[in-house]
This record gives sequence, structure tokens and C-alpha cells, in this order.
Amino acid sequence: MDITTVAVFFSALSFFFFGIACFVDGGMKSEYIRYGLSRQRPLVGILQLMGGVGLIAGHWFLPTLGLVSAIGLSLLMVLGFGVRLKIRDGFWQSFPSMAYAILNLYLALRFYNEIIC
Repeated sequence: MDITTVAVFFSALSFFFFGIACFVDGGMKSEYIRYGLSRQRPLVGILQLMGGVGLIAGHWFLPTLGLVSAIGLSLLMVLGFGVRLKIRDGFWQSFPSMAYAILNLYLALRFYNEIIC
């Protein structure tokens, strides 16, 4: 299994977990209240679930879907990083969102190369 496959599965499984947690985890619900985004929580959860599905489908069947999903998840995580900075979370609390943004940007570049080559 190559590094891109591992990265796709890691990111997709992470976003499945985060997306489901948006709907069922009380801790996640309270975090969105802390962010000032409680009304956006269901939308974020749906986008995370769709992004995870899109990464898997893009990896196996349709690279264009993988590209769109990776770009969307990367953008979502950049926005999440901005929210963390806005509410003055520390570096270690903010870092995971930027790490996921970078990971999904890497995946977007890999999907893009797969499409054009």
C-alpha cells in the first residue's frame, strides 16, 4: 500500500469519525457552541461525511470526485484553523486543523496529477 492510499484512508476515516461526532457526541456539540457555530454544526458534519466518501470514491473510481473532496476538506480545515485562532485557542489546539488542511491539499495535488496524466 503506497503513502497516498494510506493518506486517503486516514483522512477519510478521520472525517467519517468527525462527521458522525457532529451529530452524536455531546463534547463536539459543546465545542461548536464554544466556537460560536452551533447552528453550522449539522452542515459541517454533513460536509465532513461527504468529503470522506468522496475521498474513497475518488481513490477507487473517480479521481475528479477525489479532487473536489480533498479541496473541500482542505478549505473546511483552513476555515476551522481560522475559527480556532479567532477564539484564541493555543497552537496545539489549532494545529490539527492545519495538519488536516495540508494533508488534504497533498491529496488534492495527487488527484490532480492522476487526472492530468
